[in-house]
Amino acid sequence: MEAKLPDARPLINVCDRFGFVPDLTHYLYVNNMLRYIEGYVQKVNPGNAPAVVGQLLDDECAEDFIKGLILSVRSLLPVEPLVEECEKRNRLRLLTQFLEHLVSEGSQDVHVHNALGKIIIDSGDNPEHFLTTNPYYDSRVVGKYCEKRDPTLAVVAYRRGQCDDELINVTNKNSLFKLQARERMDGDLWEKVLSTDNEYRRQLIDQVVSTGLPESKSPDQVSATVKAFMTADLPHELIELLEKIVLQNSAFSGNFNLQNLLILTAIKADPSRVMDYINRLDNFDGPAIGEVAVDAQLYEEAFAIFKKFNLNVQAVNVLLDNIHSIDRAVEFAFRVEEEAVWSQVAKAQLREGLVSEAIESFIRADDVTQFLEVIKAAEDANVYHDLVKYLLMVRQKSKEPKVDSELIYAYAKIDRLGEIEEFILMPNVANLQNVGDRLYDEAFKDYI
Repeated sequence: MEAKLPDARPLINVCDRFGFVPDLTHYLYVNNMLRYIEGYVQKVNPGNAPAVVGQLLDDECAEDFIKGLILSVRSLLPVEPLVEECEKRNRLRLLTQFLEHLVSEGSQDVHVHNALGKIIIDSGDNPEHFLTTNPYYDSRVVGKYCEKRDPTLAVVAYRRGQCDDELINVTNKNSLFKLQARERMDGDLWEKVLSTDNEYRRQLIDQVVSTGLPESKSPDQVSATVKAFMTADLPHELIELLEKIVLQNSAFSGNFNLQNLLILTAIKADPSRVMDYINRLDNFDGPAIGEVAVDAQLYEEAFAIFKKFNLNVQAVNVLLDNIHSIDRAVEFAFRVEEEAVWSQVAKAQLREGLVSEAIESFIRADDVTQFLEVIKAAEDANVYHDLVKYLLMVRQKSKEPKVDSELIYAYAKIDRLGEIEEFILMPNVANLQNVGDRLYDEAFKDYI
């Protein structure tokens, strides 16, 4: 160098051999020996072109010369170190034409596409289109480059490459929970963000509840989110989520399974909400959920469910067996006027010793199945007037010696000889001998 030889080839050889490429480049540049720089890069060692370009940039060489030098080498030039040299000097855009040439020639080199992506991101020339459509760049590399420039673009890059940890980190760090909430519905990803170790869990849940799911039109997305909340054992948060989807006007407000899940979750986690859901929802499994409510001792809620679905027998059974209110059961039976309901009420009244009331209910129910129990209870309670009405109804449906015999006996007990005489003259299956003996023993001689 001190000799300033007119022929630089000896210097080039020794510098190339021993790694003094930046020193060589600086010497040739400041001595205006640009043709030797071109000759070195093009003929001697194209692989060292990145170091040459880096030194030329440090020496503030004209961009046109550097671009021409790069283009003269083209595919012989190693892209990764060249990009590194330009990027650390913030001169990446210098490579635009070179990279575009490589792409047009069909290059799929990840370093080419990474560098081009970085240039497009810095230029703001529709970077999202590049990030979502280019199949060759490295999502982690380009996503990392985006983080300090535009975190939302980093999310696009990470999403494309399914870089879950990086995506979670950038959205947490930049409070982009709304974007995080819209991410792909992957079970492992949900497990990470809903973990108790995630200090940002609450913010994410708020965004999922307020924005992520209510905006969704995908059943799979909703299903995956609900499953994730259940897996993470977040019943109260699940209720928040389901309320937003089901109770508000979303695409899934009428979904059968989601309505079931909302009520069942509330039964377990927050019973105070159950009655409101029952009143507001219409498309759920009434029979099954009603039974679950009974098992959970939510008797009023169970009654409301059965009543809503016109499961009136189940409803009256809740009033009788669980709430233990015969008065309400009678009131309900009058309202629905179903024979099966009256039959349940009658049996309960009979068990409670309300014999006259039970007989009236059995008559309303047109139920003759319990005639033996009714006869015994009526005789024990001495309500023969009521028993006569009941047995007359039973005779219309059943020809039983016991019924006819007890009817004659009941007539005798209430002093209705004329009805006995008339009854005996009609076809009947009464055991008159037994009835006569019974009345004789009780000194009812006029009726024998």
